[in-house]
Amino acid sequence: MNKEKEESKKYIFPFGNNKAEGGNHLKGILGNKGAGLAEMSKMKIPVPPGFTISSKICKEFTNNSNQLPESLKELILSAMTQLENAIGLKFGDENNPLLISVRSGAQISMPGMMETILNLGLNDTTVKGLAKITKNPRFAYDSYRRYIEMYSHVVLGLDKSKFEAILHNKKALLGIKKDQNLTEENLKDVIDEYKNLVKNILNKDFPQNITNQLWSAISAVFKSWNVPRAIKYRSMNNIPNDVGTAVNIQAMVFGNKGEDCATGVVFTRNPSTGENEIFGEYIVNAQGEDIVSGAITPSPINIKSKEQCFGDEKSLEELMPKAYQELKTILHKLELHYKDMQDVEFTIENGKCWILQTRSAKRTAHATIKIAVDMMQEGILTKQQALDNIEPEIVEKVLHPSIDPRAVKIFLSKGLPASPGAAFGKIALSSSKAEIMARHGEVILVRNETNPEDIGGIGASSGILTARGGMTSHAAVVARGMGKPCVTGAFEVMVDNEKSTVKINNTILKEGELITINGSSGEIFLGKVGTIQTKLDKSFENLIEIAEEFALLKVMANAETIKDAKVAKNFNACGIGLCRTEHMFFQEDRINIFREMILSQNLEERSKILNQLLFYQEEDFYQLFKIMSGLPVTIRLLDPPLHEFFPQNDEDELGHMSQLMSLNLKDIKNRVNSLKEANPMLGHRGCRLAITYPEIYQMQVKAILRATHRCIKESIVTIPEIMVPLVMNKAEFMMLKSLINDTANTLEKELNTKFVYKLGSMIELPAAVINAGEIASEADFISFGTNDLTQTCLGISRDDAGKFLRTYMEKGIFFEDPFSSIHEQTVGELLKMAVISSKKHNPAIKIGICGEHAGDPASIKFFNKLKIDYISCSPFRIPIAKVSAGKYNAKV
Repeated sequence: MNKEKEESKKYIFPFGNNKAEGGNHLKGILGNKGAGLAEMSKMKIPVPPGFTISSKICKEFTNNSNQLPESLKELILSAMTQLENAIGLKFGDENNPLLISVRSGAQISMPGMMETILNLGLNDTTVKGLAKITKNPRFAYDSYRRYIEMYSHVVLGLDKSKFEAILHNKKALLGIKKDQNLTEENLKDVIDEYKNLVKNILNKDFPQNITNQLWSAISAVFKSWNVPRAIKYRSMNNIPNDVGTAVNIQAMVFGNKGEDCATGVVFTRNPSTGENEIFGEYIVNAQGEDIVSGAITPSPINIKSKEQCFGDEKSLEELMPKAYQELKTILHKLELHYKDMQDVEFTIENGKCWILQTRSAKRTAHATIKIAVDMMQEGILTKQQALDNIEPEIVEKVLHPSIDPRAVKIFLSKGLPASPGAAFGKIALSSSKAEIMARHGEVILVRNETNPEDIGGIGASSGILTARGGMTSHAAVVARGMGKPCVTGAFEVMVDNEKSTVKINNTILKEGELITINGSSGEIFLGKVGTIQTKLDKSFENLIEIAEEFALLKVMANAETIKDAKVAKNFNACGIGLCRTEHMFFQEDRINIFREMILSQNLEERSKILNQLLFYQEEDFYQLFKIMSGLPVTIRLLDPPLHEFFPQNDEDELGHMSQLMSLNLKDIKNRVNSLKEANPMLGHRGCRLAITYPEIYQMQVKAILRATHRCIKESIVTIPEIMVPLVMNKAEFMMLKSLINDTANTLEKELNTKFVYKLGSMIELPAAVINAGEIASEADFISFGTNDLTQTCLGISRDDAGKFLRTYMEKGIFFEDPFSSIHEQTVGELLKMAVISSKKHNPAIKIGICGEHAGDPASIKFFNKLKIDYISCSPFRIPIAKVSAGKYNAKV
């Protein structure tokens, strides 16, 4: 520990010649690249020697008006002297020059976002010494040409394309295509033109002082931490802005010395498929920038890779078999050491292989799972390590179709990626239109926002796009539950229902025109963009099995339809943790019956209509019990306010209702208006409805137990759990517990059957948290509805939060959307309080989570710490929840 503390105070960390200061344990200081170079040096892998400047300097540099501390310069010069002694060359020496690379290296890899300078140490004098010592003038002047171009662009800020134009014109004039065909004299001419370009633009000569070039190069790399593209990349990938970049200074090795030299990038496995085969490319007689820039078409690394190429170029395996075998041995050693697929940059100089960088490789979602499972089966990883190597979000990407990366796309706008996957279809501006249009093809439902009444349109559509709403708005929650792509909060989308048009950014589209949405990124495209579907394979099944083995949290499903229940069963859910009975009433064959019940004037009328609904509810529950045979089914009694069951401001629909029910249109309007509330989320809903209208819950309990009775007669094992929503204290819960038990007792006598059921409460109000212990003392289980608990705790409506949450996250008030990931400092503290109190009053209490957070990996990690018993999420999120539960169980 003392050694680590001492190391953390240092600014310079040398590496090379089979030894190094630092390593992976100092990745925060050395950056990903520097830590890799140090680690490889200690592994006796051939790494050109050099040293890393601590990322701590980056912050000092920025705070010091982009000036290097003078004390650091002295340390760097001392490190350069050590490097000269180690390699036998001297920086700036006209006879024996040392050339170096100056490269960035953040803690989290940011490929291509920051700057690199190669061949530093060359000027008009040292280039002659390099030509003489290598006996290869063409190589020396090629390196100088490259250096002038790179330094002028990175340090002097000149347009790179102007240098590229000079090179291109020279080759065209000579009638040659490849840079490698330029002679020494040709290159000298290009260098002269480069220097003239610099002088004409800057009115001064290209700098020749090598020490000053070194300071300028290091400064340029530190500055590149804050260039716009780097800032944007960090924002997109949630990388903190204050960690800074390290700078790596390393002796150059050259892939451009001749035909026995090369440069390349190689992966230890195929990053697209996950197959255990080396995958990569190389270029003969070139430097690393040639591959990165795409200026030269590379050749395949091995014979196997040639199958995917159109040309007949020789692979490295064929052209340089000895170097290839050396590289292959190194790659195997690196993969075993890091226990993960590696992305490796290499240079071959005069037949010898040098490694310039190694890092964990980017890969597809499918490849991520296959590689982790394969490595476990190969004995490289333990089961827990295999889980550690997989971010749970990867699992979700595998389950949904995605945009074909090869497809032509016309970008329109971007919203919030509310539900992953890609979908295309004709624009439908209302749910009724969506249901009609869906009979003839794919549909995208486009609305300002959706509400529960839109369930039919959402169900009929391939995807949903809303102008308003956040990541957990109605559209988002329902879409995720159905496994449908959804983009919400797309503020540049303007729906004009009168004209039947939608304006997206500056494009006006008519209802019926085609668009494509990408729910994984929030992007909206014009027309039909091709999608691809990843097939689930044995690796996916193995991953889920491993996760289930480690998980203590049981993963259940939110489901109220046969389709959802079957999806849950296929994903091996531990039961249904939340059946939202109100969704059943929105179905076409019963919505108007339910509306008529609400409009009824007295108990007698209401009871008569409820008896009709009893038939439907009983059949619904019976089907769920059959599908989930032997597993618990938790049924939440009616929750939303009654006005949500009526169309809002839709004269035609209200008129249609009037005809169907033989009721006066004016009376219907008056009744609907009387139901409206200023803040319905805090109004007459949940258990409050049952206390006012107990006959509604009585009907639902009868339906549950009648369905149970049918199952008992058919020898179907049934475990019903009845959940009361929006309870705030013990008195409320006890009143409804008595109602439920009395209804059950009456039915037991009527059917001559003894029912076994569990009774519990949702905890979704701060008052319920305070009273959780007392409620738990009378309950078999409690389940936290974290969507509402977040709303009532923070005082933020999830359907309106999209208007300002982005700003809050940008300003650091929230680091994550609190409706997507549990806000531990507030809602999390309420959960802790309620769990402790509940277990104190009832040690046998079963505790669950059934909000949107139940499918969020970060939230599941937190729930593990609380020792929650189960989580219930949308059916299509079961795999991601299972992987999260397994991955984070051992982390507690």
